[in-house]
Amino acid sequence: MRQYDPDLTPPWKRPRPVPEVAAEPGMVVEEVTTGFCGAVIRCEKTAQGPTVTLEDRFGKPRAFPMDPRGFLLEGRVVTLVPPRPRPGEGSGGGRARTASGSLAVPGARARVARAGRIYVEGRHDAELVEKVWGDDLRVEGVVVEYLEGIDDLPAVVRAFGPSPGARLGVLVDHLVPGSKESRIAAEAGGPDVLVLGHPFIDIWAAVKPAAVGIAAWPEVPRGQDWKTGVCRALGWPENTGAAWRRILGSVRDYRDLDPGLLGPVEHLIDHVTVGGPGGPGGPGA
Repeated sequence: MRQYDPDLTPPWKRPRPVPEVAAEPGMVVEEVTTGFCGAVIRCEKTAQGPTVTLEDRFGKPRAFPMDPRGFLLEGRVVTLVPPRPRPGEGSGGGRARTASGSLAVPGARARVARAGRIYVEGRHDAELVEKVWGDDLRVEGVVVEYLEGIDDLPAVVRAFGPSPGARLGVLVDHLVPGSKESRIAAEAGGPDVLVLGHPFIDIWAAVKPAAVGIAAWPEVPRGQDWKTGVCRALGWPENTGAAWRRILGSVRDYRDLDPGLLGPVEHLIDHVTVGGPGGPGGPGA
């Protein structure tokens, strides 16, 4: 007897499968039932199931369950799923590593803060350093503070009073030869002070474009506020605070940062942890 397919629905009338998409930080989606549109800032496991938190263009966060067919991505319905851990993350083979790539120290407590410090120019710089190097800094007892600019750096350094037991490291934006920043850095330097910089006009640009989901950081005309110009060029709302949260949310570890930032930060951490209490050459050595 001839066998017939019980599903006689023509192929063009059958519902198409909804693709599953990893909810990567920075991805912009719309929740279908409420119309809430925002960038993914985190995914979490709850008793009711996985949730995703979106942040709209006004900086307002809102959490939603990861329901099937629950979101629109570039106009198409998708099912959001938690992103897969990168190699080395989570409970896999080998020792766990921190976001900076260092071997994690299980059960380590934060060390009492050293007398030495690392200064950075602004809040965004401090938040990025904390996100990637925070675990290392706590183990080493290093505090990072931001200055809101370096125009008064020589006076700040004098007031700090660096010494072999209280070394000072400073991270400067756009430290290139012949710049105003390079002249200030030269004046502020000393035997127990290390001023290093990165070549980027702003710390935003130290994040690899691919991590943010863009092809490249746009060129901003001279005389225009760089951060505002970036938002305009990328078609983002001109809310630099929300833009930064989107960028910072896309950074998962050191692999999302340009080497032009990695080297200076690692060097500064080494500088302030040598010769101080608990460091090589100090009383705890």
